[in-house]
Amino acid sequence: MKAMIFSAGYGTRLRPLTDKIPKALVEVQGVPLLEHVIVRLKSYGFSEIIINIHYKGHLIREFLNSKKNFNISIELSDESEQILDTGGGLYKARDFFDVKPFLLHNVDILNNIPLNELYEYHLLKKPLVTLAVNNLSTKKHLVFNDQKELCGWENLDTGVRKGYFGEACKHPFNFCGIHVIDPKIFPLIEERGVFSIIDCYLRICSGHLILAKDIGDNFWLDVGSHETLEKANTEYQLND
Repeated sequence: MKAMIFSAGYGTRLRPLTDKIPKALVEVQGVPLLEHVIVRLKSYGFSEIIINIHYKGHLIREFLNSKKNFNISIELSDESEQILDTGGGLYKARDFFDVKPFLLHNVDILNNIPLNELYEYHLLKKPLVTLAVNNLSTKKHLVFNDQKELCGWENLDTGVRKGYFGEACKHPFNFCGIHVIDPKIFPLIEERGVFSIIDCYLRICSGHLILAKDIGDNFWLDVGSHETLEKANTEYQLND
């Protein structure tokens, strides 16, 4: 199975740690975030991985070389000239994927989600995209209908809404930064350059099935700040 790890970000909220290294190499319990994600993906049978790089990408390249690519097939999608955001980054790497669904995983997400169950759920339901979500209360969130079909996004602070809102579009969920995607999405991507894949989802969700999969009580943490990094160092179970 194939997967992509988004690891091109600057990690500005983790400064000064990220003044010298990319966010992907910030350590949790002595292990770089990127290694945490790769090891988990490998344990679930993802043996072909592509990783996008931008900020201090040469250090990620050197790290992977030192680990001998964890004895699996790892390619790099080099965004040195311009960081492309999640949508642009995925579209640039599109030739890496074949006809089978693949998994996308943000590098700063630590979790104990059974990724095989998420992938199998996608195969069973056959949507265009399956989004791992939880009930974490956030001001910005995706919104789904009774069937957990994506139908919008909203910012409670500003009142801004995006996407297709019907009467049943009333269930907010926090997106966990992990998704399973059918390659059939690529012809539907009209955006080019720098763009968010979530914006693309919101544009097409009225005509294409994008489902939520609630991760329940599984551990999940976005390690994007010093506060959550500290939490990760005390709460994340490496061998779970």
